[in-house]
Amino acid sequence: MCGLAGFYSGDPSENSERVIEVMTSSLFRRGPDESGVWLDAPEALVALGHRRLAILDLTKAGHQPMHSASGRYVLAFNGEIYNHLDLRAKLDGSNLYAVAWCGRSDTETLLACIEAWGFQQALEAITGMFAIAVWDREQQSLLLARDRLGEKPLYYGWQGNTFLFGSELKALKAHPAFDAEVDRGALSLFLRHNFIPAPYSIYQIYTNFQREPGWRLRLGIRRLSLSLTGSCRPRQRPAQPPLFRAMTQKPWKSLKKLC
Repeated sequence: MCGLAGFYSGDPSENSERVIEVMTSSLFRRGPDESGVWLDAPEALVALGHRRLAILDLTKAGHQPMHSASGRYVLAFNGEIYNHLDLRAKLDGSNLYAVAWCGRSDTETLLACIEAWGFQQALEAITGMFAIAVWDREQQSLLLARDRLGEKPLYYGWQGNTFLFGSELKALKAHPAFDAEVDRGALSLFLRHNFIPAPYSIYQIYTNFQREPGWRLRLGIRRLSLSLTGSCRPRQRPAQPPLFRAMTQKPWKSLKKLC
């Protein structure tokens, strides 16, 4: 388990680095092995932070936020890419994109896929559980995404001129701009269900990024715009064996077959 946090600020300050450090530190329990922060200098409009629980690669080669080979993309990633070795082999066998691997982490594999194929196609190629934050320095856009089943959490929301996001609400609360009221509707949902279902959160302006697992969010900075679109196409469900198809339609007949 790892954790990520970050923000875009229309009014950057000299304290931006300290702010992202505090936000990231609030997620210590999610990643006790290492911490990292990055700001898009010199403007410092965007900041990314990451707490790391090292699993696949225990070396510094898996440090995050991680930069792509060209320097275009900066990634903070929480999760695991199950088919990352297959993706590495595919990239190595391609004549269009040569990769000089630095380590064995699936984070590096994911970042190489994004650089080689683009964000959309990379998301369609990977299999796993993930929450991703990517800053595209060339397009000046922030990209967020979650896995198809919604296993990894991700919250986001506006607070004035500041866009906040993170793996847990406590990371967002650590930002000095945070000043949200409790959503009474969400509170009633909690009392009814003993949890708050997506896409709601306990605060009015913050959204639990689970309205549709597999969707992505893009925040364009040049012309400030926010869009939420489908990103990961759901894998086709395998056909049910005849017995289970019959059980779905007429369970009493299927029980006779079982007996």
